[in-house]
Amino acid sequence: MSATTPGRHSEQPGRIMSGEIVEQPAVLRRILDEGAPKIREIAEAVAAKKPRFVLLTARGTSDNAALYAKYLLEVRLGIPCGLTSMSTTTAYGAQPDLTDVLVITVSQSGGSPDLVASTKAAREAGAITLAVTNNADSALAAVSEFHIDVLAGPEKALPATKTYTAELLALYLFVEGLRGGDGSAAKALPELAEQILARGAEVKQLAGRYRFAERMVLTSRGYGYPTAKEAALKLMETSYIPALSYSGADLLHGPLAMIDAISPVIAIVTDGKGGEALQPVLERLRGRGADLVVIGAEAEVAKASAGFALPTDGVPEELQPILEILPLQLLAYEVTIARGQDPDAPRALAKVTETR
Repeated sequence: MSATTPGRHSEQPGRIMSGEIVEQPAVLRRILDEGAPKIREIAEAVAAKKPRFVLLTARGTSDNAALYAKYLLEVRLGIPCGLTSMSTTTAYGAQPDLTDVLVITVSQSGGSPDLVASTKAAREAGAITLAVTNNADSALAAVSEFHIDVLAGPEKALPATKTYTAELLALYLFVEGLRGGDGSAAKALPELAEQILARGAEVKQLAGRYRFAERMVLTSRGYGYPTAKEAALKLMETSYIPALSYSGADLLHGPLAMIDAISPVIAIVTDGKGGEALQPVLERLRGRGADLVVIGAEAEVAKASAGFALPTDGVPEELQPILEILPLQLLAYEVTIARGQDPDAPRALAKVTETR
């Protein structure tokens, strides 16, 4: 293990972020062992109310987790979902009829005023409200009818890592509970996460490609799209590299024109229908000579300039995002360290962002 491997030296820049990255297998186990029964109980109570559709409310990293939940709910349950615009309530004072609508608000801290206000307004408008947070004592949990604690433990680094994967797993178990499933497919995740995080040297080598990057593009489709958005956010808030994230379909509708032979592109190729849908995009990127790095199954990595192969055999497509983000969190860490910056202290950011 090298001196810059996450979690090795407490004096190094980024020690808090790196320490929290390596906590994730333990957090996933905690959710499966301690949190799953309560999540199932809540899911059964919500299912009994028979919501007619779902609205998801979040900001930042949690917004990417909410997007993941949107895919789960629409694909696995066939329930139409939308991502809310909180300003319609908090700034414009709109009063929609939310009778029999499930409003899920995802927030690490549960403390942002707009999240609390919009959830409170939704409940008053007839919604079934569920908060998914890392803080059972938060204001958001207090104003919600139901609450799921993601059990990630205190997260001190400004870039969220363990709370993101904890949110993904908690939301997966909740959706599985809504459909009467037992969530047993997730049992292998902690061990697989440990295997991925043990390969830090591979990620460090990959990070060398981006030390002097002026711009990056990340793309995926389906369940992998939230991963692309979250990875871009991590890179921007730690290394300050402008990182643009696109659905593969959207990338072809114009932004592809900015890709050339020196453009670094990271593609998250989920092993499943999302990865199949991304194939035409990958072909176009290779045709333009892009510096293409693939995060995904080994067969896909072999066709790219470089990449990181994930252990996807036997892992359902809908669970792969919990694994996909891990090497990308490490990549954000390593790129930031290589650029001489401290990922624990991104400029101009606070742990709890209060928006209204």
